[in-house]
Amino acid sequence: MSVLRILIVDDHEVARKGIRALLESHVGWEVCGEARDGREAVEYTSKMKPDVVLLDIGMPNLNGLNAARQILAIAPDTRILVLTMHDSDQVVREVLAAGARGFLLKSDAGRDLVAAVEALQHQRTFFTTKVAQMVLEGYLHPGSEEEHLSGQVLTPREREVIQLLAEGRSTKEVAVTLNLSVKTAETHRTNLMRKLDIHSVADLTLYAVRNGIVQVY
Repeated sequence: MSVLRILIVDDHEVARKGIRALLESHVGWEVCGEARDGREAVEYTSKMKPDVVLLDIGMPNLNGLNAARQILAIAPDTRILVLTMHDSDQVVREVLAAGARGFLLKSDAGRDLVAAVEALQHQRTFFTTKVAQMVLEGYLHPGSEEEHLSGQVLTPREREVIQLLAEGRSTKEVAVTLNLSVKTAETHRTNLMRKLDIHSVADLTLYAVRNGIVQVY
């Protein structure tokens, strides 16, 4: 039987070490790497080709939701398990839209982490009860989610921009980080403000915190 290769992505070293200890006690599993943020996660996935990526959401530079989209774009067979403290309806919708195969609250990791990874290993999904209910409701009421979110769905690029701005980056720093022109970065910022009906960076930051795009410690 082939070894299951797992990448752990979390900006807290203690969390990574704890998760690693749980996973490496399982025969046939190997932690092939640890990443500290979403950008490292994308880079390590490209290099290490993990079978499963355990991904936190609230991380600096590039959050887990944006990282999940980029990971699946370059490695569509990778199975992503989101491991997070956030379970708001908005975060859950974003996680499902990003293509994650599993969603587990950190508070349940000690009890359910091994079972969640086993599910993904065998091409199944693993969702907490709340997320499973939302998936079911999505099938029972197709289209309702899109209608509820109309006008507020952010593109992957917009999510990157709003995270960097909320983390205190200047427009020029956003441009450098995302390899954009300053004018393009300014346009993204203006469009975001208009789209979300937000009129200051402070309000933009509050939106990002409330929706799990950035995490406050």
